[in-house]
Amino acid sequence: MKEKLVFLAGERALQKIKDGGLEPGDVKVVAGAAGGPKWLILGQLDRLLFGQWFQGRKEPLVLIGSSIGSWRFAAASRRDPVAALDHFESAYIHQAYTTRPSPAEVSRKSQDIMDAFLGDTGPSEVLSHPCQRLNLFTVRSRHLLSFDGSLPLALGLIGAIGSNLISRKLLRLFFSQALFTDRRTPVPFKSIGAGSVSPVGLSRENFKAALLASGSIPYVMAGVRSIPGAPPGTYRDGGAVDYHLDIPFGLDGNGIVLYPHYTNRIIPGWLDKKLSWRKPSPGNMADVLLVAPKPEFVADLPLGKISDRTDFYHFAGDDQGRFEYWKKVSAAGKELAEDFSEALASGNLRSRLRPFE
Repeated sequence: MKEKLVFLAGERALQKIKDGGLEPGDVKVVAGAAGGPKWLILGQLDRLLFGQWFQGRKEPLVLIGSSIGSWRFAAASRRDPVAALDHFESAYIHQAYTTRPSPAEVSRKSQDIMDAFLGDTGPSEVLSHPCQRLNLFTVRSRHLLSFDGSLPLALGLIGAIGSNLISRKLLRLFFSQALFTDRRTPVPFKSIGAGSVSPVGLSRENFKAALLASGSIPYVMAGVRSIPGAPPGTYRDGGAVDYHLDIPFGLDGNGIVLYPHYTNRIIPGWLDKKLSWRKPSPGNMADVLLVAPKPEFVADLPLGKISDRTDFYHFAGDDQGRFEYWKKVSAAGKELAEDFSEALASGNLRSRLRPFE
């Protein structure tokens, strides 16, 4: 079977897996990145992990996501994770908009997608899951970025982009990290970075608002305000600061952070996408096992890439064409799930492990 996945591991994870292999119980944390439509290539792997591999688990499993990563994990934490992921994927693929959608329109459509896989009982199911503990990142916007008007947002983003070029630490001038957490299991993270706020407990009352905020892209969607239990403010996409979760997971060698990802690169923040020199901290990645499609696999996909937000422009006026393309990308993800299963069953995961560069 031709290999479809690359397995990259931090220093401690690499040694742990080489010594003892990988079992579901070794995984203490699962991480999920922001990235919008890019998640579709991971949908089949999510179904395998949460529909089979982690089934029957007793020990708490911490799920930490930003933006679409938190949406994936919310669906995967319902009573029937495969059905919820099916509903999520179908609603996500079939989203369609007017020619120049307003932020309010995109937010309404996002709420419709959320309702399609959560319904009325989803929040209660997620928050009562026997072992999975959902944690999601948002940001609380500061100063000009707390407004939804085009001009203040543009000026605020220009300031954030310039400051980020100097140092990621300067993002605290524009955003505060905000973590919404399942309080049944304390999160293992040592901290959640510069400018962080105290974690806010997820509840049935604030669940949907927090989840919507986690994926509310600045300028594209409206900010989310008045989240029950959270400090006042305008909450937006957690990927603005924690795009690919370069955070101190805090396991200190006592377990693995499994990171199903759509690329073999960890980009710390949304504003770092074009900054090739901005890399994650090796210490933060020490316990991480990153599982991602190989570049050769991606090159063989339709259009030679995974699905992304540019598809809305590429298929402008042809929603049906975009729907079909996204379905093909999702279907191709089944090969990733099969390769993951084969790597574990055959034991060749050890020989395929590579360190983070």
